Amino acid sequence: MQLTKETIAEHNQSLAKSHQKQFDFIAEGVNDLQTLLQKLIDFQIAIPSWALGSGGTRFGRFPGDGEPRNLEEKIADVGLLHALNQSSGAISLHIPWDIPKDAPAIKTLAAMHGLKFDAVNSNTFQDQPDQALSYKFGSLQHVDKAVRRQAIDHNIEVIKHGVNLGSKALTVWLSDGSCFPGQLNFRKAFQRTLESLQEIYAALPDDWKVFVEYKAFEPNFYSMTVGDWGQSYLYANKLGPKAYTLVDLGHHLPNANIEQIVSLLMMENKLAGFHFNDSKYGDDDLTVGSINPSSLFLFFNELVEGMDARGMNHATDLGWMIDASHNVKDPLEDLLQSIEAIMIAYAQALLVNTKELKAAQEVNDVVRCQEILQTAYRTDTRPLIAEARIRSGGALEPLQLFRNLKVRDELIKERGKKTVATGL
Repeated sequence: MQLTKETIAEHNQSLAKSHQKQFDFIAEGVNDLQTLLQKLIDFQIAIPSWALGSGGTRFGRFPGDGEPRNLEEKIADVGLLHALNQSSGAISLHIPWDIPKDAPAIKTLAAMHGLKFDAVNSNTFQDQPDQALSYKFGSLQHVDKAVRRQAIDHNIEVIKHGVNLGSKALTVWLSDGSCFPGQLNFRKAFQRTLESLQEIYAALPDDWKVFVEYKAFEPNFYSMTVGDWGQSYLYANKLGPKAYTLVDLGHHLPNANIEQIVSLLMMENKLAGFHFNDSKYGDDDLTVGSINPSSLFLFFNELVEGMDARGMNHATDLGWMIDASHNVKDPLEDLLQSIEAIMIAYAQALLVNTKELKAAQEVNDVVRCQEILQTAYRTDTRPLIAEARIRSGGALEPLQLFRNLKVRDELIKERGKKTVATGL
């Protein structure tokens, strides 16, 4: 299903009067309004190909209806999201779930939807049907050199697919670790993993990066070989200047100070980017901003301050991607909510009076520091985001238009009721 410009324009016209009133109210108090709006227009969040279908838990999966049956339909779904919000201009593929059969044709199809290809993702956390050796006891860390070789070769193959699509980065997330004390020699596991990553790193094109993702626990519950940002940072440093640490918001123990982590990684020029989601207890992969929106704002506040201090381009110098599991929601509606939450937090961070905040920090005025941050956080930035959307050709209310057009019903008509997306 494709949305026409006329459909979006008609929707926007019906809401224009109310929007203009709200926008004028907030715009009056925004310094350098046009610059802020342009930053919102430029900011794009990549959608992972595996997020277009229903997710699940370790105990079961409940597929939705009208799920995309192949990569072409996944691209169409991301194109639909981008048409609605103009903030989803990239797709991230997971190999081997979504291997392009005809890379030039897939690249052309994506371009027709206004999409680029974000980082490609390897998969050594599960065995594939035609796989010779098992990753039950790890992949890049495995005691068997043949298993390590298989995992290395897979990552190099993923790089080749990414080159064909115009991607510029490889994301490596490892489930490697141990379930019980004594099962694993930690030092040897680290060294084997490093040696494996060094071979993968050597296969990177000159203009590519490798993102080393970490996770505190799961699927292994005693140790993870890349278990926290310190371990990832250590790998990235040892690998070289093309290696960076990727931060998944859900891959931390409860109450971790993620904003401090990203601030330090950015200071060291080792921050790759982010996988956005939210969590209550652990890696719950919930809708972004659904549990703790204030934490998302504080996270973006540190990012904006740090990027500006380093003269970075907000839109292109870091990677921005959603990584969530849609267990009880329509995946497309969930993604629309997540993108909106990200844009809200980013806009709030752009409103922080950094000059006054730094002055208050230098004299230890703790009360003033809190007031400056909370003034920005309590600002309803939705009219600013909506204005950026309509200037880009998107819908004033993407979720509302999605429902008004009965998009899911149309997808069911096209694809059938009991379709299952590839991936998790």
